[in-house]
Amino acid sequence: MATREIHLELLLGKQVLDSTGKPAGRIEEVHAEQQGEEWVIQEYLIGTTAVLERLSAWAIGLRILHFLGAHKIHSGYTISWEQLDLTDPEKPRLLCTLDDLKALETSKK
Repeated sequence: MATREIHLELLLGKQVLDSTGKPAGRIEEVHAEQQGEEWVIQEYLIGTTAVLERLSAWAIGLRILHFLGAHKIHSGYTISWEQLDLTDPEKPRLLCTLDDLKALETSKK
């Protein structure tokens, strides 16, 4: 398997389209794991909830939203590295539909 390097900072904020060409959201956060001396992408996060995680404002952001009356917050998805086609990094595309993605969701406890 050939490895490929893409500058991560160029992916952040890029609009992702699903396999049917519909907008799915923007890449807001990336989770990676160190393997030896390299970092390997595990998943990408898209959507509003992902922005809170990117800004490290997850806990306080959710508390504010709950205080304002939001009982269930759902506005984002987790994309595993296998589900994203980066052949053209300017136009990332899902290899699936939104229904196939894991939703980023949290509920008021």
